[in-house]
Amino acid sequence: MLDFSFIPRIMPSLLEGAGVTLWLTAAAVGIGFIIGSFMGIMASGVNKLLAAIAKIYINVIRGTPLLVQIFLIYFGIPALLGAAVPSTLAAIMALSINSGAYVGEIVRGGINSVDRGQHEASFSLGMNRKLTMLHIIFPQAFRRIIPMLGNEFIAMLKDSSLVAVISMEELLRKGQLAVTRTFKPFEIYIVITLMYLVMTYCISLFVKWSERRFATDER
Repeated sequence: MLDFSFIPRIMPSLLEGAGVTLWLTAAAVGIGFIIGSFMGIMASGVNKLLAAIAKIYINVIRGTPLLVQIFLIYFGIPALLGAAVPSTLAAIMALSINSGAYVGEIVRGGINSVDRGQHEASFSLGMNRKLTMLHIIFPQAFRRIIPMLGNEFIAMLKDSSLVAVISMEELLRKGQLAVTRTFKPFEIYIVITLMYLVMTYCISLFVKWSERRFATDER
């Protein structure tokens, strides 16, 4: 028989874990957006060498499991440099690098969706490629990729649970620790599932609001 009477006792710990999950996701996607913006611009640019570097990065990261990337950073860096990596730093590094690849592909698609005629019009006005990308192309691409960036944030929120394997005390890890104390795994994982659902639903609502806001500003 299911027993949820103990949940209020562990809820503060789970909420703390949810907070860690949210800031970890925000940090990863924020850093990933910076990385991905450069990679997307490089991949869609005219410099073949930079485009090749960006495409290799995007394809390698997207083509390998995130869990393996986490292990490579957490165990690989100490093996190569002889210095331990804190689980928090390893988690942020792995998630950011992973997110950067997906954001890079999103940005590349957004840039390519902008009419090429706008490039030519900017050049005819005396703007170079850098200014054209910064002031004309990228702002339009950003508006178009907001839904995809929202989906990436939600995907990263769920994928962040993988860092529990390196003892990063986010929501899932807090739940695992609670299970060892209460021996009530089913009830705890039901609550964790509901907490993830609430977070992803709230984020999806915010993304839809942002999309409408940018659409209104564009008009």
